[in-house]
Amino acid sequence: MAAATAVVFAPASGSATAPLFHHHRRQNYSRSLAIARSPLSSRASICCRLRPVLPSCRGYERAPLVPASDHWGNWTFLLSAAALGLLSEKRAPAEKNALAGALVSVLLGLAASSAGAVAAEAPAYRAALDCLLPLAVPLLLFRAGDLRRARSSAGAPMLAFLLGSVATAIGTAVAFRLVPMQSLGPDSSSIAVALTCRHIGGAFSYAAVCEGLGVSASAMEAGLAAGNAIRALYFACLFALAAKVPAEESESTEEGSELPLPTDNTLPAAKTAVAVAAAFAVRRAGMLATSKLAQLGLRGASLPFLTAVVVVALSIFFPSGIRKLAPADDTLVVIVMQVLFAVVGANGSIVAAISTAPSILAFAFVQVAVHLLVTLGMGRLLRFDRKLLLVASAANVGGLTAACGVAAVKGWTSLVAPAILAGIFVSAIVASVGIALVAIFHHLFILPIANVIGFVGKIVIGLGGFVTFVGIGVGALAAKFMK
Repeated sequence: MAAATAVVFAPASGSATAPLFHHHRRQNYSRSLAIARSPLSSRASICCRLRPVLPSCRGYERAPLVPASDHWGNWTFLLSAAALGLLSEKRAPAEKNALAGALVSVLLGLAASSAGAVAAEAPAYRAALDCLLPLAVPLLLFRAGDLRRARSSAGAPMLAFLLGSVATAIGTAVAFRLVPMQSLGPDSSSIAVALTCRHIGGAFSYAAVCEGLGVSASAMEAGLAAGNAIRALYFACLFALAAKVPAEESESTEEGSELPLPTDNTLPAAKTAVAVAAAFAVRRAGMLATSKLAQLGLRGASLPFLTAVVVVALSIFFPSGIRKLAPADDTLVVIVMQVLFAVVGANGSIVAAISTAPSILAFAFVQVAVHLLVTLGMGRLLRFDRKLLLVASAANVGGLTAACGVAAVKGWTSLVAPAILAGIFVSAIVASVGIALVAIFHHLFILPIANVIGFVGKIVIGLGGFVTFVGIGVGALAAKFMK
């Protein structure tokens, strides 16, 4: 009952899209009959009044088969896509596993939204991102246990994140050279900066950077649609590349890896219930921290980021207690992550992105493609493990929760805790540097000077992030060789 309530009342920017289209169509149809029966002079005035209604459709010729307002229908689709993904993982042999698991869920969501079977934006998707996404990190960290064991092994993921961030910067330079997005006018460079922040620290920094740089609402929505489409294609490619990388042995007890659960007389269902209740409590603590920071004017931190910070703090100071909160197995976490990957695919309607802003779609495609090529190519030259590079790239493009999801779904348990530790630093840097500089430019300078400094600030954001990432990499190397 609680899940259904969350779906109905979950806030979403696109929650009223499908009903609005139906409403406009019925309204336009009824008014067209009135126009046919009215005199010629009144027809012109009515047509003038109706003219602003038409562009809101944005090229959609028909409503999806499962409208955005159909909560049960959308949840049925998401859970079915997740189930089919898990079934394909079970049926496909290990050596022919290119179309298995999370890749199937992403492709099903992407195909359904692009074909018009489901809506690209729906309250069910928003509820999944608002409720399930913040729960994934606590559940994963509960099983990781004492994170003090993972600190020594976080140096390599930190360097891999640094490499992925530099690869995103290179991809931005190449993409802006090939696709300058001149159709956006003055918003072109701002969208490029926002997409760069998104593909360094995840999607949660995109809206904050757009708001700070003063990007118009239409350009921001177009960039969001293009980014969602590219993200879906990216994760499909990522899981295809990760198909031949085997899972780790479950009994591994290497440093930083998942430790075996303590044996007691607690029923598995009871342990899972305790884990879910604790995850909800941690999420609530993250919400309170987010609201307190917002009251202080610090709006760059996202809910998954603060949730991860809360769990990391609990794990460091109360390692034995946090271990007792672990669920009985990874079944619940895997199901949650499969649903989230289905949401990633459903949000990435290629048709909507092409009809809205093809130039932004092309820019993001070149940017992410160069990021992936440079990350894998340079990582191979530097002798990084392939699975480490894939998890680091997922953290750059999708955020720390996506990185944890990739590691959990693929069975790379030793990378879950180090990925979260390194991903927290990445998210903190992108949010803090970008939002702080934008706040300075908008509040401490008069308008004529702010226009000039704003352009310089976009360069400083990139250089500041690069220098900070280099500092983190040097510190990680120092910690690795001095221990």
